[in-house]
Amino acid sequence: MKKSILKKYAHLICKVGANVQKGQDVILYINVEHEDLANFIVEDCYRLGANMVTVRWDSDKVTKTINKKASLKALSTIPDWAIEREKHYNKTLPAYIYIESSDPDAMKGVNQMKMMKVHQAIFPILKPLRDERDNKYQWTIAGAPSIPWAKKVFPNLPAKKAYNKLWEAILQTSRFGDDPVKNWEEHNADLDKRRKYLNSLNLDYLHYQSKNGTDFKVWLIPNALFLAGGETTLGSNVYYNPNIPTEECFTSPMKGKAEGIVYSSKPLSYRGELIENFSVRFEKGKAVEVHAEKGEELLKQMISMDPNAGYLGEVALIPFDSPINNTGIIFFNTLYDENAACHLALGMGFTNVIKDYEKYSNDELHAMGVNDASIHVDFMIGDKDLNITGYTHDGKEVAIFRNGNWAF
Repeated sequence: MKKSILKKYAHLICKVGANVQKGQDVILYINVEHEDLANFIVEDCYRLGANMVTVRWDSDKVTKTINKKASLKALSTIPDWAIEREKHYNKTLPAYIYIESSDPDAMKGVNQMKMMKVHQAIFPILKPLRDERDNKYQWTIAGAPSIPWAKKVFPNLPAKKAYNKLWEAILQTSRFGDDPVKNWEEHNADLDKRRKYLNSLNLDYLHYQSKNGTDFKVWLIPNALFLAGGETTLGSNVYYNPNIPTEECFTSPMKGKAEGIVYSSKPLSYRGELIENFSVRFEKGKAVEVHAEKGEELLKQMISMDPNAGYLGEVALIPFDSPINNTGIIFFNTLYDENAACHLALGMGFTNVIKDYEKYSNDELHAMGVNDASIHVDFMIGDKDLNITGYTHDGKEVAIFRNGNWAF
């Protein structure tokens, strides 16, 4: 990739994504093979006025080796210095930048039961610390290709051509173009119009129906709002974009109020393995039955991760006629695939969807119906004939999606 393009992409990530502020610290998570992109991101952060940029390098190979060789006890132990680091970040509120490039099959062969136990051990320790800074800082996730990921997406191409083709797809779906900043201003404005219309409807529940067998109803929280595009931090009032790309209008549904069955429309990459061609059936809001052609046991582990993992944390509306879906590419990466079609998420909901959420404690927000769990896993259910009908609190019926796309 040309350095001029990498520099421009880095600026999109730092300015539109994280919107790094003067005097702010930045934490960058990136794969070791992307040294040039990392350097351009660091340069741009400092150009925007960052105080200190810390790079935390990642490697699929090393991570896999550690997870295979280290003991369950060692992996489940959080050292004191790591706890103090989280407390420090709660005081300084750095911007976080995550660059996705992992092989979708990176953790194949790792003991997934062991990984589940590790997650169950460390999450209760880290969650209260991270809750403390929730909604108060900027974060963004963007993508950059790796050879293994590119070969997964384009298996019939030579490695170099696959790599370059994945770069092209990432830039295209990220609304790169001649002026990415302007493109994102226009895109956020369009998403905001749809969000406002959805919030004006006073919706009680949504009914999903598709020829693939999906027949599903989900109820919404009365004082919850749909969000879309960028978000604004509490206190500092900084506007940023958590996902590059994004196409969704989303909210968190009422915990315990969902009925029916949904069928996946794209594979799900979870903990470095793929789950394919699966269904999830809900009763009283909880996933009670799952089936998958590939990865069924992993899917069962997911919904049993904790008592609330089987409840929904998100419903997201994305037209089938979206820039990502129109590429015809299955990315095998949730950042991209979730923005190609309507999706649901199992697990943790978003407290900031509640109107005036800053006035309430987390316990109060969860009592209103926002699910609290140790996972948040998006899976795609949108297809070309998906119909979604909204039913309002005053008994009206509103077309939300018809034949996979917006009905308004």
